[in-house]
Amino acid sequence: MLSYGMFRLSLIGAALITITVVIHAAGTTTWVRHLSQKYTRVPAVRFGQAIAILIKTVLIVFVLHIIEILVWAGAYQALLPLDELGSFEQAVYFSFVTFTTLGYGDITLSEGWRVLSGIEALNGILLVGWTTAMIFSVVQAIWRGMSENNK
Repeated sequence: MLSYGMFRLSLIGAALITITVVIHAAGTTTWVRHLSQKYTRVPAVRFGQAIAILIKTVLIVFVLHIIEILVWAGAYQALLPLDELGSFEQAVYFSFVTFTTLGYGDITLSEGWRVLSGIEALNGILLVGWTTAMIFSVVQAIWRGMSENNK
């Protein structure tokens, strides 16, 4: 049976997922739009350009993930009792470990709050998967551009 507390945490989790998806969508869409506008008129992508595009892409999505982790950490700080996570640094660390599904277990939430960390882990899996798909798409576009150079 879904208790009121679990229902409340599920709603909070859904709100945090929505926020992080908006962040990820805005960041990745803006970057892909930039790439397509900048390189559509370029006849072929050179090796140095390809490396620069990949480095920038990885750094951009890395920053997006850090922002999303900070959103979760901020929510933990705002919602959890003070003794649950002692400092913002602990909340950020816990959020990193949870979002990336490392799950070290050195910091855990009490029984009433654990469901929220599970929701964050699912959120992280989905957003990291999205990032992987986007990077793969960028790599494919680069390979197509580089193969134009070899014709």
